[in-house]
Amino acid sequence: MDLRSELLKSIWYGFTALDLEKSGKVSKSQLKVLSHNLCTVLCIPHDPVALEDHFRDDDDGPVSSQGYMPYLNKYILDKVIEGSFTKENVDELCWTLTAKKNYQTDKTSSTVLPERDAFRLWCLFNFLSEDKYPLVMVPDEVEYLLKKICMSMSIEFNCVELEDFFSQDSVQQTGITVWVFLEMMNSGKLTRGIDKSITSMAIEEVYREIVGDVLKEGYLWKKGQLRRNWKERWFTLRPSSLSYYTGEDRKDCQGNIVLDGNCCVEVVGDEIVFGPSEWIKNALFPVLPDRDGKRCMFCLKTLSKTYEMSASDTKQRQEWTTAIQTAIRLHVEGKTSLHKDLKLKRREQREQRDKRCHAKEEELQRLRALQEERERGLVELDLLKEAQKQAQALLEQDEQRRRQQHEQMQRALEVQLKEAEEARVSMQAEMVLKEEEAERQRKRIQELEEMQKRLEEALQLEIKARRDEEVFRYAQAGLLAEEEEKMKALMCLQEEQEEYILKTQREKQELRQEMEVKSRSLDEAQRQLEEVRANRHKVDQDVVAAQRKLRQASTNVKHWNVQMNRLMRPIGPGEKRPSLGSSFASFQIPTQRDPGLRIRRKSGSEDQDEESKENVDNSAGCDLEKRHSHASNGDMDIP
Repeated sequence: MDLRSELLKSIWYGFTALDLEKSGKVSKSQLKVLSHNLCTVLCIPHDPVALEDHFRDDDDGPVSSQGYMPYLNKYILDKVIEGSFTKENVDELCWTLTAKKNYQTDKTSSTVLPERDAFRLWCLFNFLSEDKYPLVMVPDEVEYLLKKICMSMSIEFNCVELEDFFSQDSVQQTGITVWVFLEMMNSGKLTRGIDKSITSMAIEEVYREIVGDVLKEGYLWKKGQLRRNWKERWFTLRPSSLSYYTGEDRKDCQGNIVLDGNCCVEVVGDEIVFGPSEWIKNALFPVLPDRDGKRCMFCLKTLSKTYEMSASDTKQRQEWTTAIQTAIRLHVEGKTSLHKDLKLKRREQREQRDKRCHAKEEELQRLRALQEERERGLVELDLLKEAQKQAQALLEQDEQRRRQQHEQMQRALEVQLKEAEEARVSMQAEMVLKEEEAERQRKRIQELEEMQKRLEEALQLEIKARRDEEVFRYAQAGLLAEEEEKMKALMCLQEEQEEYILKTQREKQELRQEMEVKSRSLDEAQRQLEEVRANRHKVDQDVVAAQRKLRQASTNVKHWNVQMNRLMRPIGPGEKRPSLGSSFASFQIPTQRDPGLRIRRKSGSEDQDEESKENVDNSAGCDLEKRHSHASNGDMDIP
């Protein structure tokens, strides 16, 4: 479990505490406050602009489009540097947010744990809980934690009162939540009759051991490096270091010894102690003589220094040397926490146990199936025995009938022999014939015996055939059931086909009506087309007459233009001016109001009108031709 997973467990509680409606959404203002506080305790810079850019408002709400998890990973957790902050501060922040909503107890009760102890139990729960959300702890981990607490209080763990709680189906399947665990601790089942101070000390010791990765703590005598005098110090052993302080409060740190694979422990005294390390199996600690009046001494050697220390007794020296060797082993194996490793091993054991239980359950199911199959086989065997009895009875009846027939034949033969004996005297000539008859009878008897053997073989074949008939009857029953299902499916398909035929007939009738309507529309369109053609012929005659008038008007315009150009020519010098009486009376200079000009203008406008009318007629003719072509193809639109 890495640092990001540990932080996410605590942050998950803080986020869910802000989700008052339990809808999975938190307002943007609350997320701003949460993000700012997380950046503060994680010692990273806070960027409020990034939060605004990440959570843009939309129609569904401020946090519905992207979610808080991508922002948390990208802008906060990716910037976290291990060792630059105190994880306990992060846990305290998230505990403060979630305890206000979820941890509400009766403060006057004598069994309620103090707030600090509840916080440490909450941290222990997060450490030992499963790596899935919502966070729960399996009963095995709960029992492990309670045993550690009882061991720290020097009492025996009694799980009789907790068996009913652990035996519940919901607890066995999903585990328990942290609030159920704290409620169980506040019930007093575990700490009944024990002082709160002892319980607090035990919880703190377990907290420091599991969450703080403290392998061992206690007082040791240490020899100075310069003054070479002995002083009593409080030592704290972690997987990567051995720190020593002036007192138990751990406020004044006097030194820190970094542990790695190059460190080793030497025991001073008369004892030989085997090393607990797995990577140095059966290795002996070097034994050094006691000196300076100190007993139970041991030395911790590093590449640069040798630290001489002395324990209070042999047991303490054994525990300290074993713990230091364990820390060195963890460092060599690349592990940062002993209890994380133990947690993974316990999880693997649970998974293996679950696999064994699952395999056992599958084996039981297989045995049950075999037992059921055996019972079915016994039933079939009983049926076969009954059938065999019936066949044996039939065989006995056939045998009895055959014996009766044989006795009748023997009696008939005896009668014939008697008759032959009586007639032998009188009928010597017939003796040969009778002997031949007897020989034939003997052959017949042999044939009957052979027939009897064949009947027995036929009976065995009949028994076998009856067994095969039973097997075929079961198969026939299965085929009949399958045929019945297929018949039902066929009836359903037949009903669907009839419905489809009725639907097709209705659609065919509608199409026939639609075709009749379209046929009537086509007749009406052809009639209108004939009218249009007649109108077009009439319009063509009008166009020819208009063109003839246009040509006549154009000739008149040209004549008047020639006359006007001749009359409007100016008189040159030396030319005679016509007399006023004759010329003025015969000719006048046309003005703008001259009817000739108006005629010319009218003729020009008439030309334009004729051209526009001719264009209109041409376009109308084209349209009529197009309509005629469409109508001939059956595609003319009905107006």
